Amino acid sequence: MSEQTRARVRTAGRVVVVGAGMAGVQTAVALREQGFTGGVTLIGAEPHQPYDRPPLSKAVLLGKAEGSAFDIDFDALGIELRLGREVLGVRPGDHELDTAEGPVPYDVLVVATGAEPVRLPGAEGVPGVHLLRTLDDAERLRPVLARQHDIVVVGAGWIGAEFATAAREAGCAVTVVEAADRPLAGALPAAVAAPMTGWYADSGVTLRTHARVRRVEAGAVVLDDGSRLPAGAVVVGVGARPATAWLAGSGIELGARGEIVADAHLRASVPDVYAVGDCASFPSGRYGERLLIHHWDNALQGPRTVAADIIGEAPVAYDPVPYFWSEQFGRFVQYAGHHAAADETVWRGDPEGAAWTVCWLREERLVALLAVGRPRDLAQGRRLVEAGTVLDRTLLADPARPMKAAAR
Repeated sequence: MSEQTRARVRTAGRVVVVGAGMAGVQTAVALREQGFTGGVTLIGAEPHQPYDRPPLSKAVLLGKAEGSAFDIDFDALGIELRLGREVLGVRPGDHELDTAEGPVPYDVLVVATGAEPVRLPGAEGVPGVHLLRTLDDAERLRPVLARQHDIVVVGAGWIGAEFATAAREAGCAVTVVEAADRPLAGALPAAVAAPMTGWYADSGVTLRTHARVRRVEAGAVVLDDGSRLPAGAVVVGVGARPATAWLAGSGIELGARGEIVADAHLRASVPDVYAVGDCASFPSGRYGERLLIHHWDNALQGPRTVAADIIGEAPVAYDPVPYFWSEQFGRFVQYAGHHAAADETVWRGDPEGAAWTVCWLREERLVALLAVGRPRDLAQGRRLVEAGTVLDRTLLADPARPMKAAAR
């Protein structure tokens, strides 16, 4: 974007944000907070007031809250909401979006459409099969838990564990089936996921690994070994993928995982288009690879970079320390960093106990950590990752010492 175009956009241009989840809402808010005075339009496919997603698998699901709408006065901020509107495509050359209600022009477009859950092949249309991604999903599942059905959860990832936790709290009998040999197989090494396996049994959840679903029937899940699991309801949690199918033919570059390929300032491959949150990957100088992060904190942090770049306020490269958290089976689990390139693992505390931390190092510098019931470790460790501090591994391994004491 030229400085002349940027100046025009900042004072009189129109920024259109597609996607009314965390990333989209925070982009609109950040534009106003950083002094943008042009028009801001936020388009959402769902009819609901924009809401936060983490409570869906917790308080909303269990009936402890009716919703999780953002406490934001959009009118006061001069943000136009267009809800219940599906975007069908974009024509970057014309600077227009296509919607069922007609074209929507823009000067700058921000794509924040997030991710959509992967569906279980053959389960479409089978009664009692559920996903958990939207407010409507949570509201459909709430009476299922209240009736204390036998529930089968397909997938032992983060969402599967969180849903199983809520279902047990509601008094349901829960079986989790996982095709891999352990929970969180795609996210954590076997040694780290191993102690988490016991959390299922401790909470009264049956976990079946090496278990592939052959088919889903009304009232049952049939596995590839022929076993039949009674199921008053089935919840599918086998992953998510960027919600970018509507960009087909637009000329916007997509990666191998279907995500928008953004640069270090979260600009897409065509002029005047940005991408932020679950639908976009970006190059990380910190980790030396392109990252695609499907977590809440990424959707919170990225919009500040987008807003700064749009208005030209000394934009800097987006290169965060990834962070997420999960509550499952009575434990508070936090993760910061990216451990793929680590060359050493250091444990703090007994993984069979109630609280422990695992640290990943590369060339004696902390690159990631996972903390179970040790929020102080996470807070200090995250700062050590950000600073690239060299650590003493012997001091780091002592759970009685603060992590920061291991700094050399």
